[in-house]
Amino acid sequence: MAILALKLVLTPLLIGGASLGARRWGPLIGGWLVSLPLTSGPVALFLALDRGPAFAAQAAEASVAGNIAIVAFCLAYAGVAHRAGWPVAIAAAGAGWLAAALALQPALALPVGLVFALSVAVLALGLRFMPAGRRSAMPAAPPSWDLPLRVAVGTGVVVALTAAAPALGSSASGLLAMLPVIATVIATFTHRRNGPDEAIGVLRGVVTGLFGTAAFLAVVSASIVPLGVVASFAAAIATVALVQSFALSSLRRQGAGTAVREVGA
Repeated sequence: MAILALKLVLTPLLIGGASLGARRWGPLIGGWLVSLPLTSGPVALFLALDRGPAFAAQAAEASVAGNIAIVAFCLAYAGVAHRAGWPVAIAAAGAGWLAAALALQPALALPVGLVFALSVAVLALGLRFMPAGRRSAMPAAPPSWDLPLRVAVGTGVVVALTAAAPALGSSASGLLAMLPVIATVIATFTHRRNGPDEAIGVLRGVVTGLFGTAAFLAVVSASIVPLGVVASFAAAIATVALVQSFALSSLRRQGAGTAVREVGA
């Protein structure tokens, strides 16, 4: 009961805080915030508490590989967003995620260091080919139900995955923890309100922020068995804070460059 209460308190706080930050700082920074391990981090923690460190380590390694599937999701969305509406873009992105997740199955048998290196390489390539996107001059205000829906969906994913983990197994639980649920919600609403360019900006921020998420999950996978839950997550949080600070600096430079180009136009 205590663990369930922690799930119902910690997860909404993380998702709600990130969503409010996305509203405040625009699509690029919003996507960066969404890419933090808001669902995969709590899933790994609760799996460690429920199923033990070894189970959580295997799930976290699968989540590291799952970053690659999110890159496929973002690139597929960006590839069709200007040629079709948001329903088609979401369908294409979902198909891209599923295809990548299925193709990743052999990689789950590799050591976590190799999986992390592969993920970083794919993230770098994804960022290279991801369009820049931009912020609308007059973005529309989000509907009142937007934030509660994000929190409810994200919390539901964490609770459902951790409850179903014994049946799913560690690898499937870790991969499913990387379902881009919050990114889907935010990209869809942004596309509907402000157009495809701003939605693509959100997803570019997501890809940029995934470097930190991959590092967080790799540290958890490699250290939770020898170090224990507390020390492992402390190290992972320190790692993601360091990596995300560099990613945030990069996004701020991108945002400044976009602003200069728009003024020049």
